[in-house]
Amino acid sequence: MQYRTGTDAFLHGIRTLMPLTPGVIPFGLVTGVMAIEMGMSPGTAMGMTMLFYSGSAQMVALQLLHNGVLPVAIVVTALIINLRFIMYSASLAPHLHHLPRRWTWPLSYLLSDQSFALYSLRFSAGQPDRFGHYFYAGTAIGMWLAWQLSVLAGVFLGASIPESWSLSFAIPLSFLALLVPNLRSAASLGAAAAGGLIAVLAIDMPYNLGLVMASTGGVLAGLLIEKFRRSTVNTMDADNAERETP
Repeated sequence: MQYRTGTDAFLHGIRTLMPLTPGVIPFGLVTGVMAIEMGMSPGTAMGMTMLFYSGSAQMVALQLLHNGVLPVAIVVTALIINLRFIMYSASLAPHLHHLPRRWTWPLSYLLSDQSFALYSLRFSAGQPDRFGHYFYAGTAIGMWLAWQLSVLAGVFLGASIPESWSLSFAIPLSFLALLVPNLRSAASLGAAAAGGLIAVLAIDMPYNLGLVMASTGGVLAGLLIEKFRRSTVNTMDADNAERETP
């Protein structure tokens, strides 16, 4: 599908994101409730949300603040949790590096798991449309608004949300919805399997280091499988060429 205008691409990005927002809203509600229960003011809670814009890092930071951990340790922990965004950026760079800074800086701030996955799912199979960055912007801005509004709702609803709702259960479901459509090759399947296995085995590691190990292990597994596949294909092509040579 080739977009006629940037507006078409932007609106399509928003529409593509919409099915994923039900899994993000409970996450934001839990984050907002947690901030208020810790005694934060609504302004402080929303200021933190806008500054971090990383649900997992924000929730861990809130827990560490509650436990009285040193600020330096909290910052380092948040950076470790967000190391995956370096991999996301490296993957997006070939497609977006030509854009001016007025584009790249806001899009870097708005980068999320969902926007990265949706952009990759749409354009990884071929060359990006010349309006592809508008599609990315639509997913990114839509996700940012969904997150901010859901945290804001959690801030003002506070403890009135009953625990029986089990809101946190929707979080892994939203990530599964992103993962499954991307399992298109042996490399992606191997990366998902390795990352999932490491995440389960390393779940008790402090400071969510298991998440970093799982991300790194998944990437390495995918690279190794892809390297093996290419080596096998090249060997088969060489053998076929030798057989065809008179």
